[in-house]
Amino acid sequence: MKVNGKEVEFKEKMSILNLLDNYNLDKNKVVVEVNFQILEPEVFEEYIVNKEDEIEIISFVGGG
Repeated sequence: MKVNGKEVEFKEKMSILNLLDNYNLDKNKVVVEVNFQILEPEVFEEYIVNKEDEIEIISFVGGG
C-alpha cells in the first residue's frame, strides 16, 4: 500500500485509525483520502485498508 506516495508495509486488518496512530496523528487534525476519495472521520475506525490502497494524509498545522 502507499501512504503519501511511499510504499509502506501492509498489515492485515489495519484500520485508518490504526494507521494514524502509527504516525502519531490526531484524527481530528487530518484529512484522509483513500483512492482519491476523502473519508469522513467517523469511518476511520471502520475502514480497513487494502493492499492496493493509495492513501494520502494531510495534516493541519497552525501558526501565525
